[in-house]
Amino acid sequence: MLFRTLSFLLMLVLLGGCVSNPSKDKAAEAIIPQDDLPVVLTDDYFNPLGLPRPELQPQMPEETDLWKLLTQDYRLRQIQHPSIDREVKLFQARGDSLTRQLRKGEPYLYYILQEVKRRGMPAEIALLPGVESGFRPTAYSRHGAAGLWQFMPATGRYFGLKQDWWYDARRDPVASTNAALNYLQKLNKRFDGDWLLAIAAYNAGGGTVARAIRKNLEKEQPVDFWSLDLPSETREYVPRLLALARIIDDPDRYGLDLPPIDNDPRFVKVEIGEQIDLKVAAKLAGMKPEELLQLNAGFNRWATHPEGPHYLLLPADKASTFSQKLAALPEDQRMRWSRYRIRPGDNLGRIAKKHGVTVKALMQANHLKNHRIRAGAHLLIPLSTGTTAIAAFNAIPGAQRKLRYRVRKGDSLYAIARQFGVKIADLKKWNRLASDRLRPGQKLTVVRTM
Repeated sequence: MLFRTLSFLLMLVLLGGCVSNPSKDKAAEAIIPQDDLPVVLTDDYFNPLGLPRPELQPQMPEETDLWKLLTQDYRLRQIQHPSIDREVKLFQARGDSLTRQLRKGEPYLYYILQEVKRRGMPAEIALLPGVESGFRPTAYSRHGAAGLWQFMPATGRYFGLKQDWWYDARRDPVASTNAALNYLQKLNKRFDGDWLLAIAAYNAGGGTVARAIRKNLEKEQPVDFWSLDLPSETREYVPRLLALARIIDDPDRYGLDLPPIDNDPRFVKVEIGEQIDLKVAAKLAGMKPEELLQLNAGFNRWATHPEGPHYLLLPADKASTFSQKLAALPEDQRMRWSRYRIRPGDNLGRIAKKHGVTVKALMQANHLKNHRIRAGAHLLIPLSTGTTAIAAFNAIPGAQRKLRYRVRKGDSLYAIARQFGVKIADLKKWNRLASDRLRPGQKLTVVRTM
């Protein structure tokens, strides 16, 4: 009898069971099929000793405040320097103007931050347009830089930003952001992963920073940003970004009221296929033209570029309706036209200037293969009255804008001409220069064709 009892107990142990532990009985049932039922492994099977297990942590809800999401990915927070403290005080002295400036970033900051995070860059980089342009895509500097990221013409073209009569990609929030981040990543790689040097080079140029590094190496001095002999603007530029990031990290401490920005996309990119009148597009989207242009500041004229880009940035809640209405829009209603009867003595140049369009636009609109026209025939003229894009930049073709440039140490006529996309000979003519010699502090006139 005793032997039979011991055998029974041994069998229970081998099956992983224990008469005094119901959970082990469950585990035994789970691994022994009964009545041809399918085998089911319970959670207790994976915890045969019945030990208490830590509760599963609930998933944290996604951060809804874009500012808090931004600061979560800071990577330059630990940097301290008196120059940053000084810039913090200058920001504080501005009072509410900083809040107003940051509010201008509301349409663009979500997209910029997502791109920065996607590339694994420090989140502080997303605030660079606040330092560069005050988050204004229509900003122009006295040196000719434009857009959120303040690209100079030549640098913009190098990074693929199209610039012509119809369109300036430097003012396109999507195109310029991608180009700027490409540029910053290239600079970061050039300077061995040092983000402060990359940011400094974005402002002063990679060559300027490289020369300052070589100079310190020759003197066996440190080559970190704070030790380099850089232009005064650059010495202020980098700590200004870090100061802005610090204030946003702890706004209560610095008396800043951050404008509320939700962690949601403000716009989506909608393909339009071909050229469209911006006033027509605004009507399809249920928007005012000026609201549409706030997101699409890259377009200089009343319509998108005839050769592309063929997309518009639209508020996320209007994109679907716009796409449906655009699909139903007859092809001949995408652009608005007037008819012009050609008079004796007319030529395409004169007609184009009179109506504020380019000769190329007239030729495209009327399928002309050459400049030949005849009196009595008609031309289709794209309507531009009341539908120009950014009025400040809509001078007639060939209109010129004068800029003043202060010569800095290390500048040359070649470098300045390349920076502004002009010829050295023109620089010398505008400034009555007899030689190529320049001196720091000298002021030069630069004439740019709009």
